Amino acid sequence: MDFLTAFLTLLLVMDPLGNIPIFLSVLRDVEEKRRKWVLLRELLIALGILLLFLFFGGAVLDALGLQTQTISIGGAIVLFIIAIRMIFPPVGGGVMGDHPEGEPFIVPLAIPLVAGPSAMAFLMLIVHQRPDMMFEWTGALVAAWLISAIILFFSPKFYRILGERGLVAVERLMGMILVMISVQMALDGLKEVFI
Repeated sequence: MDFLTAFLTLLLVMDPLGNIPIFLSVLRDVEEKRRKWVLLRELLIALGILLLFLFFGGAVLDALGLQTQTISIGGAIVLFIIAIRMIFPPVGGGVMGDHPEGEPFIVPLAIPLVAGPSAMAFLMLIVHQRPDMMFEWTGALVAAWLISAIILFFSPKFYRILGERGLVAVERLMGMILVMISVQMALDGLKEVFI
């Protein structure tokens, strides 16, 4: 695993293009002049949570006595479920289900849309496998978050350009790529168990 692979995987997992309709829907009841501040707050909370998992998630896993193979296979399962939900969203509630009305706070924008379980599991996995590359992992996380933040800040423009069908197609494509990444993570974990 290198910087580029970590960056691309995190960007796919954060799924900023697929999250555009959800972000627009959740923020529609927020005053227009306040939306950017709410969005910035939620994105910064997500970054903070992801950085916590990057730097301290490994210590939690070590305290729980979890091995790299367990993290790899468990992360692959979570990533696979998220990918399947991207490809075949549940009827009625979208990828993350229904959301309460009013101004969002942490849920659902920061967690689980940007800082989701698959991103957290992936960060713990790469740190557990290569703790000597913390600088690269931090750079990959911040770069993926920054690209996601830019896309989400300009979500109304992306929505107008791509339209509902275009966004759905991009989300399905990202889901297919995530399925392949999750299968590879599972195979890597299983190979370590049996070899």
